[in-house]
Amino acid sequence: MDSKEFKKYRKKLNKSQKEIAQLFGISLKAVQGYEQGWRNIPAHVERQMYFHLSRRDGNQIRRKPCWVIKNCPTKIREQCPAWEFNAGDLCWFISRTICCSDDRKEWEEKIKFCRSCEVLKSALNL
Repeated sequence: MDSKEFKKYRKKLNKSQKEIAQLFGISLKAVQGYEQGWRNIPAHVERQMYFHLSRRDGNQIRRKPCWVIKNCPTKIREQCPAWEFNAGDLCWFISRTICCSDDRKEWEEKIKFCRSCEVLKSALNL
């Protein structure tokens, strides 16, 4: 996530910089630094931003689970934490999910893949 995206998403949540800082448990200076591009946005902040965006409109109940969208074979589904916890709209948020037969362990690696995925795009309403 870059500084422009961070600011755009904060505004989508209809939060001030101070409100986002309080919501995410970070300092106001950190938020200002992210938006000005002075600071890199840490993985835990990016995850929180995506999570709050995905939950803001309450329509997650109506979303199709990732395994339906991706047409995952049963054998793969049964090994995936998203399936195990019935969280098909949060596959991008959950560590060690198995998407397209690949176990992405680190957030940075995983989110690169997920940013182009229709499941996350749907969750963020982009």
